[in-house]
Amino acid sequence: MRNILNRKVTLSLAAVCLSATSALAGEMISYTTNQDIDDVIFGLENAILDEGLVIDGTSHVGDMLERTRADVGSDVILFEKAEVYSFCSAKLSRKVMEADPMNIVFCPYDIFVATLAGKDDETIIGYRSFPDGPMKEVEALLDSIVQSAIGE
Repeated sequence: MRNILNRKVTLSLAAVCLSATSALAGEMISYTTNQDIDDVIFGLENAILDEGLVIDGTSHVGDMLERTRADVGSDVILFEKAEVYSFCSAKLSRKVMEADPMNIVFCPYDIFVATLAGKDDETIIGYRSFPDGPMKEVEALLDSIVQSAIGE
């Protein structure tokens, strides 16, 4: 039940244009822009590369959900498009894992970009927040990348 509530609250908060939102005790930080999703994706890829990082993978979450929608008995279209970009920073990852090896649970780092169904004039970009301590440095890096992707 909490996951359903988290999703509803998160989607509601995403409607605030170009303002950072934090849903339910900081589980997610997102920005909403009226930029086309392909432009935001282009900006995100460049922002990651500009940090000297390598994109490890791209999960095509929107495509997967649409492809399997009927198979799981749903008629709900969630996204026009939704992607998750995964990458890591060797230097920063070593730093946070030397502070606490169990910070491995947060690696690789992910940034999502999505356009909700029926709202193709709004693109949401964001990432999960991290606990206080060393992981806040990773959160600051992700925020910098996201803001660069949307030209903030």
